[in-house]
Parts: sequence; structure tokens; C-alpha cells
Amino acid sequence: MKIAISGKGGVGKSTVAAVIALMLARTGKSVLAVDADPDSNLASALGISGEAQREIVSIAHHKELIEERTGAKLNEYGQMFKLNPDVSDIADKYAYKYKGVSLLVLGAIKGGGAGCACAESTLLRALVQNLVLRRNEILVMDMEAGIEHLGRSTAAGVDDMIVVVEPGQRSIDSVKRIARMANEIGIQKIKLVINKIKSQDDGQFIRSGLPDYEILTSIPYSEKFLQADRNGISALDVLDEKLLSCFQRIIDYFE
Repeated sequence: MKIAISGKGGVGKSTVAAVIALMLARTGKSVLAVDADPDSNLASALGISGEAQREIVSIAHHKELIEERTGAKLNEYGQMFKLNPDVSDIADKYAYKYKGVSLLVLGAIKGGGAGCACAESTLLRALVQNLVLRRNEILVMDMEAGIEHLGRSTAAGVDDMIVVVEPGQRSIDSVKRIARMANEIGIQKIKLVINKIKSQDDGQFIRSGLPDYEILTSIPYSEKFLQADRNGISALDVLDEKLLSCFQRIIDYFE
């Protein structure tokens, strides 16, 4: 099972990704959670302490690893480097283990712009391709508001893209942009998770704006998510029965 989770910033996609990963891990499944958002929040959403987070080095900032695998010296121009670096062991060596979930943080590439043909970008794309196409564990990818790390070579391996949406026009517009980009590389299965619902009108607003998309679940607005964030714990640790059932519907869909 390979799931990519995206959505406009602030809609709660990292929370959704973290709860899904933890719930699957609780059932004894092998789960790899990948933070592919440059604004990395997945470690926090999983409930990993601030002290422990400081020990996690993102792959994009792991200079020695990038230079070793690509054969390039970073911050030097006009170099030749390997376009197909060996990445098969990176997840096993560099993932941070927490409550049955293996977390791998990709990180942001400094300079060069989106899609740059630099050594860091080459390594990250090769790594994502390996994670999606060649590994057997469940993969939950917390994406940015787009599909920067995915390409046509990996699209076939993604089972579904879940886009988290909240009751707002900008969030709805973001879903349409993400879906368009996903379709362009061959990802056809796009599902919605509605978050932060306060009324029936909120749900109807989203359904009216996105009538052609399947909705996996609707999650009501809850202060419990804010409490979990403030206390540095996972949202899964504070969910009541009603909220837990909302997330269980996502798990049931994939099982």
C-alpha cells in the first residue's frame, strides 16, 4: 500500500498522515512514513519530542550521504554526478523509529529552484522511486501542496492520493490544482478527506465545490488536535471514539 497525502498548507494533512501511519502500525503492519514537505511537520504530528527531532537529519541536508552516493561535491558547479545513485539502503539506515513507524524526512533543497537537476534533487527522486516501487512495507507520504517529489516513473506505484481539504475556497482551489498535476503524471485515484468541519453547511460547501471526488471521511473540528500540538503528543493519543471512527474509515478503505 502506497499512499500520498497532500493539501493546502494548514489543512491538517500532517496530522492525517501521522494518525493513519500510527493506526496502521498499531495493527502490527510495517509502516514507513515519509515527510516530503519542505515545511516538515510529520515528526511533530507523530508525537516525537522536540529533543528527539533535533537528532533527525533530513536526507536533503545529509551532505556526506549525497556526495557519497552521487559522486558530486555540493555547492560546486559544472560537475558530473550519478543520475541513478544507489539508494536501496537509505530507508533502513536513516529512518527514525517511533511507535512502530519508521520516519524518513526528505527535507528541502537549498537553491536551484523546483525540479533543479542538482545532486540533492537527483538523490531524492531516486529515493522516492525506490520507496514507492521497490519496498514492500506500507508507505505513507506527507507531501507538500503539490507533487514535487513524484514523477511519471513513480506514479504507477502510488495506490491513491489523499487530498485533505477544509471548508474554504482556497482549499478547494488547491485540491483542483493538485489533482490536475497528479493526473498529468498518471495518478488517477484521488480521494478527499474533509477536515475541520463545524456544521453541515461546511460539508455541503465542499461537496458542491468538488462534486466529482470520492470522500473517504469527514473529520469535525476539535480542540483536541490543538491540545495535542501544544502538548507535543500525537493526535491519536487524544482522539475520542467519534474522532477515531472518522480515521478508521480511512483505514477500512485501504484494507
